[in-house]
Amino acid sequence: MKSRALIFMAALLFSLVAVAQDSQPPAASTQSTADKPVEQKKEVDVKAGSKDDVEAIGNRKMGGKGLGNWYSLEREIRMGKEYAAQIESSVKLVQDPVVTEYVNRIGQNLVRNSDARVPFTIKVIDNDEINAYALPGGFFYVNSGLILAADNEAELAGVMAHEIAHVAARHATKTATKVEIWNIVSIPLIFLGGPAGFAVRQAAALLVPMGFLKFSRDMEREADLLGIEYDYAAGYDPSALVDFFERLQAKKNQKHSRLAKAFSTHPMTEDRIQRAEKEIITMLPARDQYLVDTSEFEEMKARLAALTAKRHLQVGKPAPTLMRRGKNGDGSSPSGSGQPPADDNRPTLEKRPPKDSPPTDSKPN
Repeated sequence: MKSRALIFMAALLFSLVAVAQDSQPPAASTQSTADKPVEQKKEVDVKAGSKDDVEAIGNRKMGGKGLGNWYSLEREIRMGKEYAAQIESSVKLVQDPVVTEYVNRIGQNLVRNSDARVPFTIKVIDNDEINAYALPGGFFYVNSGLILAADNEAELAGVMAHEIAHVAARHATKTATKVEIWNIVSIPLIFLGGPAGFAVRQAAALLVPMGFLKFSRDMEREADLLGIEYDYAAGYDPSALVDFFERLQAKKNQKHSRLAKAFSTHPMTEDRIQRAEKEIITMLPARDQYLVDTSEFEEMKARLAALTAKRHLQVGKPAPTLMRRGKNGDGSSPSGSGQPPADDNRPTLEKRPPKDSPPTDSKPN
């Protein structure tokens, strides 16, 4: 038990040192990031089996169980299934078979060309917000707003590949493991009194969240890289994801923009865009042609747009009301007061006179 505690403490100290080093301000540069030219295609040394080795996709060990991840795949799937049940109890899923089959087919193709080690369940949520998210264990949800915002199939595939990469790299369970490590290691701090103990607790309270934030940025960068690789392996143009990023970045400051709401937990920065462009040029082998768009995507998007428009027309439609007709024939009372007709104005049943009875033009006295 003592040795395990020492391992935990060492892991935490290593994380804090990494955070302290990463928090140092970057060296001054005479050229802004936006002005830097994108590097031309060049050969780079790639370690076989590493996350940079595109040829080894599917045989690379991503996010394996160990000190950085205490969760088995079975436990991760159980966790994701519980979260999925909570989500599906509070959202409306798109049930159209054409839309759901198409999106699932795109996603499963990307999964087959990824490092994911769990089966994926992919569903479409009827939500105008432009977003997608994959839960631990391969439970993947795509908002209808994202599909309608994509300009082509490659853009949709690029965003989906990014989310699949989070699952393949097991980012959720890695984060959960960090939280558990901190909860265990922080226990001895409550027994350390005096000014020294206070200083340690204050420093830990500041540095540990920073460590999680640092890890979150790293996860986004890794998901960008892996998503681009999975997109490429599935035959899509990986630059489509960059195009989508740039559109989000350009419109993020517009008020009431649905694009501005996209990926609130995935901040689009110039650094991420520049890094993705560089990785595409320097790390991916050149190809003569890529898949960008298909007629099927356009047909599916038009079908989804029609379904969404129909839903919007139904929302806010006034409920039918029942009015009784008065003697005036327009629902008003004979007095024109607008009040409901009196009881004597209610319909009455009259007997039909005999055939041999003479017609009468007026009521008898």
